[in-house]
Amino acid sequence: MSKRHVSLKTIAQALNVSISTVSRALRNHPDIGAEVTRKVQELARELQYTPNPLAIGLLKDKTNTIGVIVPDLVTYFFSSIISGIESLANEHGYYIVIRCSYESYEKEKECLENLLKLRVDGIIMCLAQETQDYTHFNHLLEAEIPLVFFDRVCRADEVATVVVDNKEAARRITRHFFESGYRRIAHIAGPAQLNITRERIAGYKQGLADCNLSFDNSLLAHCDLSIPSATAATQRLLALLSRPDAIFGVNDTTAFAAMKEIKRQHLRIPDDVGLVGFTDEFHATVVNPNLTSVMHPTFEMGREAALLFLAQVNTKIALPPRQTVLTTQLVVRESSTKALVE
Repeated sequence: MSKRHVSLKTIAQALNVSISTVSRALRNHPDIGAEVTRKVQELARELQYTPNPLAIGLLKDKTNTIGVIVPDLVTYFFSSIISGIESLANEHGYYIVIRCSYESYEKEKECLENLLKLRVDGIIMCLAQETQDYTHFNHLLEAEIPLVFFDRVCRADEVATVVVDNKEAARRITRHFFESGYRRIAHIAGPAQLNITRERIAGYKQGLADCNLSFDNSLLAHCDLSIPSATAATQRLLALLSRPDAIFGVNDTTAFAAMKEIKRQHLRIPDDVGLVGFTDEFHATVVNPNLTSVMHPTFEMGREAALLFLAQVNTKIALPPRQTVLTTQLVVRESSTKALVE
């Protein structure tokens, strides 16, 4: 008999007892006689019966599963966060079910609906870049279903969130450029509706002010986080009559696209154009020159998100949503350290 077909009903029929008797015998319930318990447990071992955690969870109205929604499954950034979530979830007896929104608002809504149909105990997620309407989260909040946002967040006054100090990280990048001798510092930002975009722009502007540099709107370009869009943004910046001598990308993907375009135009990095990314993907250390980037504590972010989730599950009374802000580290490499001429 195939293992996957073995159920409580299979054992009950073989021994001519009820399913509830089998269930209790497997748990050594005192109401079940020793002989019946012995027979049930022996047959269960012989048939290699394995309890179905989902079925057990449904009976208890708790499945010990967490729905996780991410915008993509390719980058190290999101895979590392998922690993962090899974690491802590497993320590507490939870499983995770992963869905991808592919940066689509409609797909994000579909992922949410499908996970709720699976009866997950709650959701941990990062917003798709298209998402600007947040009403699809109303049901979770009204039903008090645990919900945690990470990195790209919304409704932080209602929902627990895990983010990094984006403003301070961007300020630090801008100051690093200035201290390395750059003066025309540009920023390729993400979509305007994302919190990470707003916060990193704010940090960029603060860094300029710290260095007594005026903000020049022509040096701020937006992209949709894709390589073609980031390439186009780089082209616009390099086409300026007074082109930038440094570019800070909203993430490493943006910076890699900028690096390729800068080289295509036969400009040197870091001598002609300095370059800094954000998130510190693995590829930052293998491109030439090595990319200066902000090390994002991705694994820790995942674990913190899972901790916030468990806090909601284990708390019987409603608590104000907790906001966790993690620190980052600027890892300076070759792409932003040109030799200064005395």
